[in-house]
Amino acid sequence: MSSQEITVALEVNGLTTTVTAMADTPLLLILRNDLLLNGPKYGCGLGECGACTVIIDGVAARSCVFPLAGAVDRHIVTLEGLGTRADPHPVQQAFIDEQAAQCGYCLNGMIMTTKALLDRIPHPSETQIRNELSANLCRCGTHIEILRAVLRAARQMP
Repeated sequence: MSSQEITVALEVNGLTTTVTAMADTPLLLILRNDLLLNGPKYGCGLGECGACTVIIDGVAARSCVFPLAGAVDRHIVTLEGLGTRADPHPVQQAFIDEQAAQCGYCLNGMIMTTKALLDRIPHPSETQIRNELSANLCRCGTHIEILRAVLRAARQMP
């Protein structure tokens, strides 16, 4: 079965944009190539590493395996939609404060997954945090700093 080209209105970071592409085009490609949002990264392309994570309708989702057609009438938030350099979101600030990065490639997924977790469970246990982030891969081994950043963000969230 071949995909067909569609034109859709996408709501990303509170702004609506019209995009034309094949229905099965991964949302990640639309975000990065058409909308020039570089927060979500291309990692594995299989939805297994978490680098491409965005929040769709309040749920962390892997945009590399999420088709454009499935994004219609959904609220999509990327890393760029959380905060700014001058005014970072509390989760972003916690990751900065805890220096929870080395290469930084996993950070998008870690931050977006953390944001979705804290929206759902404002004060998660360490076990809940570990379970939630277990599918986000970090090759640099900054897991302890990431855990501290999530705990700090939970304390700082309004």
